[in-house]
Amino acid sequence: MTDTRKKRLALIGTLSAACIALIGIFTYNHKEVAAPAPPHRDYPQIKAEGILRAVTEYDPISYHATGDTVSGFHYELLNAFASAHGLACDLSAEMTLGHQLEGLEKGEYDLIAYGLLATSEVKDSLLLTVPIVLNRQVLVQRKDTAKNDTLLIQNQLDLAGKTVHVVKDSPAMLRIRNLGDEIGDTIYIREIARYGAEQLISLVAHGDIDYAVCDESIAQATLDSLPQIDISVAIGFTQFHSWAVSKQSPALLDSLNTWLEEYEQSKEYRALCRKYGLSPVIPNRSATY
Repeated sequence: MTDTRKKRLALIGTLSAACIALIGIFTYNHKEVAAPAPPHRDYPQIKAEGILRAVTEYDPISYHATGDTVSGFHYELLNAFASAHGLACDLSAEMTLGHQLEGLEKGEYDLIAYGLLATSEVKDSLLLTVPIVLNRQVLVQRKDTAKNDTLLIQNQLDLAGKTVHVVKDSPAMLRIRNLGDEIGDTIYIREIARYGAEQLISLVAHGDIDYAVCDESIAQATLDSLPQIDISVAIGFTQFHSWAVSKQSPALLDSLNTWLEEYEQSKEYRALCRKYGLSPVIPNRSATY
């Protein structure tokens, strides 16, 4: 083998080794960048950082901004808890429960600060606080449907064969399906991913859709601005609504429950419920939630 050929092979070997080393470095750095999300935080980690990350829904009851004014039952209740524990709040808004659950699962949020029903599915995947308020689902329709008997819903039986619209992943879907079984007919459900409950109510009011189902508290809050809607037909019973945390955050749950049990007996809590037209929870801690 000539000296020139030996030098060429040596150069190729050196370059190959360098390429392998660079690929290894790139792969290592790529793995660092694509590292999994941090584990769920519990109360000690939250307290150490001083920031509580929560998610809620943007609507007149939960969290709402008008100009420079921010308000909402869950917004104010969350800030009362944070203030009592020396924490700052980092509050995000998501329109669907699916996105809220996804953020909680990824560790982006510590808490879903929104009224959740204690369904079997929710209990299997989350830890629920003691009840925060009482609420129920109602049918939203237009008052002027009284002129057309085929559209007017006067009781739950009239929903047979009708299509109702709900926010995507709404817990109301389970109640609507059960109601269909109770009346012995199909109630069609159309999930809407782009809008929240307030937007669905507006679509009903302006004739874009005929029926929507949402929490009574949210529907009640829109009556002044949308007097053409009717919310007199209840879809479900009045039920307890709670906040939720990850099953990996039991200390946070304990902190929330301890504070809520005391706060719900205060005049501030009752005043907050009155402000947003909500029914307060009568403390009964012997019950299992």
